[in-house]
Amino acid sequence: MVVISSSRSVRFLSFATLLNSKACMSQQPWVIDSFESLDDYRSPETSHQLRSLFGTNQPVAWITGSAADRVGRAVARRFAMHGYKIVIHANRSVEEGERLVETWNREGIESILISGPIDDETVVQEWIKQIYDRFGRLDAMVHAAAAWEPHSLETTTAKNVVDQVSINTLGTFLCAQHAGLAMVKQVTGGSIVLIGDWAISRPYRDFAAYFASKGSIPTLTRAFAVELGERNPKVRVNSVLPGPVKLVEGVSESTQTAILKQCLLHREGTADHVARAALFLAEHEFLTGVCLPVDGGRSIYSGAIADAIAHSSYFE
Repeated sequence: MVVISSSRSVRFLSFATLLNSKACMSQQPWVIDSFESLDDYRSPETSHQLRSLFGTNQPVAWITGSAADRVGRAVARRFAMHGYKIVIHANRSVEEGERLVETWNREGIESILISGPIDDETVVQEWIKQIYDRFGRLDAMVHAAAAWEPHSLETTTAKNVVDQVSINTLGTFLCAQHAGLAMVKQVTGGSIVLIGDWAISRPYRDFAAYFASKGSIPTLTRAFAVELGERNPKVRVNSVLPGPVKLVEGVSESTQTAILKQCLLHREGTADHVARAALFLAEHEFLTGVCLPVDGGRSIYSGAIADAIAHSSYFE
């Protein structure tokens, strides 16, 4: 396990790295690049909201699976922009995480890196200790780490299923369990956001093991909302069900077009769409047990023709 930290100050923040990167700007066309500090970016209302929720205007957020440049990092970036101190997590992307934490600390975003497998209970317990040793608190946890591997049904083995369940189900359980129990002990509680998948309700082929493992997320969301809320009513648990977001490389243009036409909004989502939803859920004081689709309507729509086939009058 690796922990990296430097400056503890987060008052002054250069947005050169955080906001002006090509990826970030492409997702956030509304960003004004003249901000010089975090205080310029955040409104007084934001600071007041954070303090009323967490008892501080600089809460601590842990985002699993945030070292690599995928959804988790977008979530970490969005929380950092809102004034959170950040705990970056890596499993295999440790070098990326080290570079990210070094850069963010240099820019004034107080952050540390923890690393290791999410499905090892001893490791997860050690992470909680490291977070509290460094920050003395944990206010938000967004669980973005996941495994996503296609296998045809004919070639799916018991090991494939166990591997997917170990990471996507057990890993989610352990992180939510130990982060949540730590939050229960805090007077101000905390907020947990799990990342699921819209397609558990409309699965496609070659991902049976994955969908079996991700299908647990809504149940875990509701179960932990009850378990933790009963112990401390200021602990909330919600989840985001994203898709289609960040289509995999190598998908042909025609396939991309077909996929996007099946989305009610006829567009691909971005990692920042997921990040903004996660931040919304983390900071909403009257939401718990909610599973929020962030999918452009994909979970309720399969395309005009597909939905009309059963109605012959459509073609008359």
